Amino acid sequence: MIGAGVMGRGIARVFAAAGHRVRIADLDPATAAGAVASLAADLDGAVTRGRMTAEQRDGILEGVEAVGSAEDAAAGADVVVEAIVEDLAAKQALFVRLQGAAPAGAILATNTSALSIDAIAAATDRPARVLGLHFFNPAHRMPLVEVVVGDRTAPDVAARAEALCQAAGKETVQVRDRPGFATSRLSALLGNEAMWMLEEEVAAAADIDKAARLGLGHPMGPLELGDLVGLDVRLTVLRHLHETLGERFRPAPLLERYVAEGRLGRKAGRGVYDYEDE
Repeated sequence: MIGAGVMGRGIARVFAAAGHRVRIADLDPATAAGAVASLAADLDGAVTRGRMTAEQRDGILEGVEAVGSAEDAAAGADVVVEAIVEDLAAKQALFVRLQGAAPAGAILATNTSALSIDAIAAATDRPARVLGLHFFNPAHRMPLVEVVVGDRTAPDVAARAEALCQAAGKETVQVRDRPGFATSRLSALLGNEAMWMLEEEVAAAADIDKAARLGLGHPMGPLELGDLVGLDVRLTVLRHLHETLGERFRPAPLLERYVAEGRLGRKAGRGVYDYEDE
């Protein structure tokens, strides 16, 4: 597992809970060093709330090891999953490193929510072994994994990846490598429209979210979800979709303004909503 942030830790937890040995690294060694401690704190909370037993917690922690570099994590691995910053150049540079460290038969997967699998794979000499495994936050609770197949991804690689995720208790959908895939395209469009509605004073933020939850059956409203994943992440996805798919994905000016002001969501203490007192 490369990337020791919230998503990386969550994905590591999923596979460790399924009985796999997971090595986790980060481009910042200090972040990787704290990843297991953060995961332990998350699991302790789950035990306290009665969502798992102490034995289950200990089993997961025994399966996760922090290592010093991406190469250390990839060495000897059957599957390498990347969850670093949503930046194409950074991912391409990492995949060049991974192909030199991972076994020839390893699957190289990216957790990107919108970037092209083919563009990432093109940086390597083994594009047939590259695909997307798009997990959702929080990874251990959200049931879906979007398996994104590039134009050169080998069918057996896609089948192995789907089977791996299903064995870890996830449902999967397989989609082609097209801008926004399926889920990000739908979510970005809904979230952006919610920001337009907020800017146009159609309704208050809480009422827009309540309408989506109670009227459309969504587990979270689009503005709540934007704050959870990060308004900067949502803006990055929208800019990519606007560039590749056209005007219907132009980011709402209010979203642009919030990000410029540092109102990024829960991680910043303030986004559409205020979290500073939590």
